[in-house]
Amino acid sequence: MVENPFDVEIRVGEVLEAEAFPEARKPKMAKLWIDLGEEGGEIQSAAQLDHHYEPDELEGRQVLCATTLGTVQVAGFKSEALTVCVPGEEEYPVLVKPDEEVPLGGLLF
Repeated sequence: MVENPFDVEIRVGEVLEAEAFPEARKPKMAKLWIDLGEEGGEIQSAAQLDHHYEPDELEGRQVLCATTLGTVQVAGFKSEALTVCVPGEEEYPVLVKPDEEVPLGGLLF
């Protein structure tokens, strides 16, 4: 786990695959498989995104991922990164994403 919040790395990834995650305790969860480019490889993330997005709408989309927070098990699914979101008007998560297509694995600075 990260002790200093300034040590968190946030990288650009592309959602390769997404599916609904009804087994999770929180509602509207999705399982994501994300490509972080050559150095980061493929990771998994569980995210509460189904309030605004259908899983098939997420595939191919670039997202930001906090990659150095550690791994957690969510209903038997290994979540290796936090997909970065902000609350929308109804307080449901809305993805934070690059304004234009950028190289995968790029580090937020």
